[in-house]
Amino acid sequence: MTKRRLAREYCLQALYLTDAGHLDYQKATIILKELKSELDEKTAVFADSLLSGALENSENIDSVISKYATNWTIKRMSQVDRCILRLGSFELIYVPDIPIAAVIDEAIELAKKYSTDKSSKFINGVLDKIKDERKPRK
Repeated sequence: MTKRRLAREYCLQALYLTDAGHLDYQKATIILKELKSELDEKTAVFADSLLSGALENSENIDSVISKYATNWTIKRMSQVDRCILRLGSFELIYVPDIPIAAVIDEAIELAKKYSTDKSSKFINGVLDKIKDERKPRK
């Protein structure tokens, strides 16, 4: 497993706890700190940036997901799928340095590992539409 995939897994777990456990940002970062203790410094910074970015931009991210998740509301999605979409959407929209294909592939792998058999196709379909929201590089 790559270091960045592990960072994404830890971030997904922290996002899930904020969603399912209604934890605030500070508690989520404490949990992520415990999870990421085995990461090197560069990868830990990456994990931090994913979590803080996904949480700080959650309102806009949820709006974008709702726009492209045809016939689905955010509340109807499974919590795991919702968190994977939030993480992937953050990367697609706000982190132009990461290739689109890598973001979508990583989200699909997270769905295969942590969600249902059908989730990876759902995640792929929604993120494939969201990729058009990517802001151009400056």
